[in-house]
Amino acid sequence: MYTANTMATAIESMGMSLPGSSSNPADSQEKLDECITAGAAIRNLLEKDITPRQILTRSAFENAMVVVNITGGSTNAVLHLIAIAHSVGVDLTIDDFQSVSDRIPFLADLKPSGKYVMADIHRIGGTPALLKYLLQNDLIDGGIMTVTGKTLAENLQKVEGFPKDQDIIRPLSNPIKPTGHIQILRGSLAPGGAVGKITGKEGLVFKGKARVYDAEDLFIESLERGEIKKGEKTVVVIRYEGPKGGPGMPEMLKPSSAIMGAGLGKDVALITDGRFSGGSHGFLIGHIVPEAQEGGPIAFVEDGDDIIIDAENRKLDLLVDEATFAKRKEGYVQKPLKYNKGTLYKYAKNVADASHGCITDS
Repeated sequence: MYTANTMATAIESMGMSLPGSSSNPADSQEKLDECITAGAAIRNLLEKDITPRQILTRSAFENAMVVVNITGGSTNAVLHLIAIAHSVGVDLTIDDFQSVSDRIPFLADLKPSGKYVMADIHRIGGTPALLKYLLQNDLIDGGIMTVTGKTLAENLQKVEGFPKDQDIIRPLSNPIKPTGHIQILRGSLAPGGAVGKITGKEGLVFKGKARVYDAEDLFIESLERGEIKKGEKTVVVIRYEGPKGGPGMPEMLKPSSAIMGAGLGKDVALITDGRFSGGSHGFLIGHIVPEAQEGGPIAFVEDGDDIIIDAENRKLDLLVDEATFAKRKEGYVQKPLKYNKGTLYKYAKNVADASHGCITDS
């Protein structure tokens, strides 16, 4: 699922938006009705003195993580939900995402890895029907408070279930993948964690030779020159695109799309300290911590190094002996930040790593 749909659905599952709002098409009567009722909903919240902190509980975030995995949601949800949780005093970590992913199947046949889109979800009852299905199967907590002033379960009481002939959301007995697609990897390349979107289509293990680029545009230029060959297992490493190095951790949508567009999806994996669009697909690992700008291991990868991505065992390793790696670190000089004054400089100096949601007030 794309990032906007992912976050909208997650937020509805947390109780922070009106029922159906995440799946109502922009040009639908339902969306217009929703907009008309928004004012009354806000007044109701004020009269009942219901605040975001009463809604955004630990259980609400658990609901969101479940929905993200059920729907094949964007890896950006990891960043956003950790940051939102921090803002309301809920301790949420990348390991919590892994814990949920280990027990929650991937059910939604949605783009970019599948064939349907959010308008199709709307056609079979929208997000409320999905949440009712999850509630009936004890996968989410219906007791959380919502912006309607009622609990999630109360909001869903009159919602009809999915039509029997729909094939967009698989039954629990026949999942696309028996566990979630969000995988947290660690290893010699990512001791502080990395995030993968592993649907199973791209396989679970990838080993290849590194091709290293210090910016996404350098990779695009290399690809256009024909330097990435079909049939050669290659791990493209795009670094200095993290929260500090970017700055701002840009999405690697252009590189990931270019790889698929060039017909290299089976031959090329992409790892980065940047992040990915919800529209990205392929063998992709992002959010590598520590990032290159901080002198993380990714800063010392060289062309031709062997890298293995093992999603089964959640490992991301650089296959270089300790002596060689130590020698590379000896002469390391940290690159200067791309900005030395102003807002982006202050951001780069204060931002936390991706595993902690890229917050700036820690």
